[in-house]
Amino acid sequence: MITSQSWSDARQLWDHHLMHHTPRPCSVIVGLGSHDLGVADAAAGFHLRELAPVIVFTGSTSPTTRERMPRGEAVHYRERAVELGVPESAVLVEPKARNTGENIRFSRALLEEAGVDVSSVLLVSKPYEERRAYATARKLWPGVDVVSASSPMTFEAYVASIGDDRLVIDMLVGALQRLLVYPAQGFMIEQPVPEEVAAAYERLVGSGFTSRLIR
Repeated sequence: MITSQSWSDARQLWDHHLMHHTPRPCSVIVGLGSHDLGVADAAAGFHLRELAPVIVFTGSTSPTTRERMPRGEAVHYRERAVELGVPESAVLVEPKARNTGENIRFSRALLEEAGVDVSSVLLVSKPYEERRAYATARKLWPGVDVVSASSPMTFEAYVASIGDDRLVIDMLVGALQRLLVYPAQGFMIEQPVPEEVAAAYERLVGSGFTSRLIR
């Protein structure tokens, strides 16, 4: 049973993770691989709106995607985007990245190798990864403007789409922990965490939403 306090705290974290950037024309779209094909849908939609001429999908596999995406997250994303009307020639695939830092570094290297001049990036992730993705890109890809975006969804709609309430809250907690500890490790720029968000995070950890925490 998830208490009303825990639901309220989870919404606090959800709202903090969203960057509320307005998608705008950029040099390239970078879609970060995960279990969520909604990232590919959003990236395809931005391309079809002519917000960028090129999409890079980046991601290998993980324990949560190995069975669902046996050819790799980036490959499955490309297939989904092509189904939605994106020309194959507009999609580059980076199939080796296993974390957000590698997503950024490997995508940057791929674009340099392909001769794509990048001054701005429309970075597409799961909604609750917007801030983490932004902070990572700002650290590892200095000198480019970063617009962080995702599929526009309410917290309730996202929970329903995943179908596992507790898992979603665990993921929100794990993403917030990384915002707290990764800057000191050089993985991302620091992002201020308001006191009320930090308090909500601590209550959720105390309530056992810890499966996605790093030890």
